[in-house]
Amino acid sequence: MNNKFSNLQILDHPLIRQKLYFLRAKDTDSLYFRTLLNEVAAMMVYEVTRNLPVEEREVETPLESTTGYILSRPITLVPILRAGLGMCDGILNLIPSARVGHIGLYRDHDTLKPVQYYLKFPADIADSEIIVIDPMLATGGSAVAAIDLVKEHGGESISFVCLVAAPEGVRVMEKHHPEVPIYTAALDRQLNDLAYILPGLGDAGDRIYGTI
Repeated sequence: MNNKFSNLQILDHPLIRQKLYFLRAKDTDSLYFRTLLNEVAAMMVYEVTRNLPVEEREVETPLESTTGYILSRPITLVPILRAGLGMCDGILNLIPSARVGHIGLYRDHDTLKPVQYYLKFPADIADSEIIVIDPMLATGGSAVAAIDLVKEHGGESISFVCLVAAPEGVRVMEKHHPEVPIYTAALDRQLNDLAYILPGLGDAGDRIYGTI
């Protein structure tokens, strides 16, 4: 499917596309699924952080002084529980200094609306670059609710990273948070009657943790 959304960037590197193939496969077990998900998350966040601001710092090499660069602002990861945790380790391997906030949301199966059950942020989240992460962007309800909470606590510089997105969810995000860029490995066809992404990869949380 072509990308017709101004706030969406599809990261379709050949290695990401190959790993997504195995993530979609129904016979991929939980261990391999978790490994692939963390690998893809690290590859994606490399692109997500490409334009982060940096500042100059003097550094002593073994031979002389020179100018180096460090990030101007800290990075805060905000996984949407529980599935978002499945992407954290891969990103932390690349950015070990990142802090991690948590938002607990589950989707009510009758209303399909997100219900909050947990919230914990670093005290200075307003002063950081914030990456909200969740493997799936389906209806967009959880993503919008999570970003609402981040903004309520002062967050301004926000990106959203997911593995697979549905057009319905991207449209909802575009309506409620048009300034928040969305990074995904694939824009899938549509949602089914139960709000699962098609073709998708099933329930990411169940596949990460081996639950039903």
